Amino acid sequence: MRVTAGRGGKTVTVAKNFTGIGLPEKEELARKMQRACSTGGTVKNGQIEIQGDQRAAVARILTEANFHPVFAGG
Repeated sequence: MRVTAGRGGKTVTVAKNFTGIGLPEKEELARKMQRACSTGGTVKNGQIEIQGDQRAAVARILTEANFHPVFAGG
């Protein structure tokens, strides 16, 4: 999902609603996404947040990790 609300007008790509993985796995996925997008990011409140509109790259990485991403947020 692409989000700008509450972030000073900056766009952030958020991946959430993971099932079956814990915090270490989410952190590893976040690192892969950051390297692929050449940008910063974090794991916060069980969600992976990547700076910028990186939905295509994030969806590709999630698909490679056997998740089924669904786009939301315009």
